[in-house]
Amino acid sequence: MNRGSGSGDSGHRDVYGRRGGVNLPALRGHNDALVLDLLRAAGPAGLGRTELAARTGLTPQAVSKITARLGAEGLVAEAGRAASTGGKPRTLLRLVPDVRHAVGVHLDRDELLAVRVDLAGRVVAESGGPLDFGAGPEAAVEAVVRAVARVGDPSGPPLLGVGVAAPGPLDHRAGVMGRVTGFPSWKDFPLRGVLEGRLGLPVVLDKDTNAGAAAAAGAWLRATWPDADADADADAYVGRGMDAGPDAEVAEAYAGVGARTCVYLHIGTGLGAGLWLGGGVYRGARSAAGEFGHQVLLLDGPRCRCGARGCVEALCLEAVARGDVPEAARIVGEAAANLVALLDVDRVLLGGRVVEAAPDVFVARVGAVLAARALDPARPVVALAGAGVAQGAAEMALTPLFGRG
Repeated sequence: MNRGSGSGDSGHRDVYGRRGGVNLPALRGHNDALVLDLLRAAGPAGLGRTELAARTGLTPQAVSKITARLGAEGLVAEAGRAASTGGKPRTLLRLVPDVRHAVGVHLDRDELLAVRVDLAGRVVAESGGPLDFGAGPEAAVEAVVRAVARVGDPSGPPLLGVGVAAPGPLDHRAGVMGRVTGFPSWKDFPLRGVLEGRLGLPVVLDKDTNAGAAAAAGAWLRATWPDADADADADAYVGRGMDAGPDAEVAEAYAGVGARTCVYLHIGTGLGAGLWLGGGVYRGARSAAGEFGHQVLLLDGPRCRCGARGCVEALCLEAVARGDVPEAARIVGEAAANLVALLDVDRVLLGGRVVEAAPDVFVARVGAVLAARALDPARPVVALAGAGVAQGAAEMALTPLFGRG
């Protein structure tokens, strides 16, 4: 089975007894995904077939066939008529968000959060509760299965898949957990494969920080686009490398959007970073990028659970434990400044429960450290992440439909 596509039949029944792995003929082509991605970016206003042809480089005849096929699958519907410019008003098409859903699960060290989202990424159901990550993989699998059932709707739209965000390190490609600091029983556990067998659905596994980076960067980039038309134009060209055709000036205007870079810093039961570089999540050759919490700031400092001394995670969480949140934020700022100096990023996005408990303190203190240590006047912006890890995990389950997986 192609675990990432969601287009095959897994041979299992899902948590509601339905055949798992939604079989979508609309997923059979790269061009179909391009069209769906453009319509998703355009929002309820939609786009005309002529615009879709211009922005994909496809012929009008090919676009008509693709949109007819997607319409038959229920993924695309009419959004009305465009204003006439002298000829026959153009029919506009839009994505139908409620025809398929996906679930995102955030497995933290002491709690689990699951969300169900529609194709536009909007959260339509949510469920959370405590989790003892140290109880081992089998207990966590049972918790995930129950959570997916709670947020699901047996009479509602089929699920494309489930995205699971977990503490690293882990092997994103193989779907296998690594030696999670403090939890040796998780090493080499094939979490993705086990969950696929239990859920009867395609599963994507990634680090919590990578899911957070995808969610935060997506929210940030969408916020930089001024209106619905710009949304469509920007998503049409970011990372596509295609001939812009008649909209070349729009492509040029938004060329810098895809090149923007950011780091997502997650401060919760641990510390980690998700890296959004070159228009996507950077994982590294061994899925090990982003171990932000285990950079050493203080030689011979307090022992960290990773075995080293003076790690930013140990220093920060020690400050949080004694109630000194401003000092915890300053420590994160110093570590963030190191990362910014190495990567030259545009934005530092903050998330996680520790940040959520004192957002203004973290934004101000991290920003102050970056300003003091900046080597360039154009220092990165510090802001709160616009979406959570569970939402990012759900987005990972959706990305194959839009040609991004």
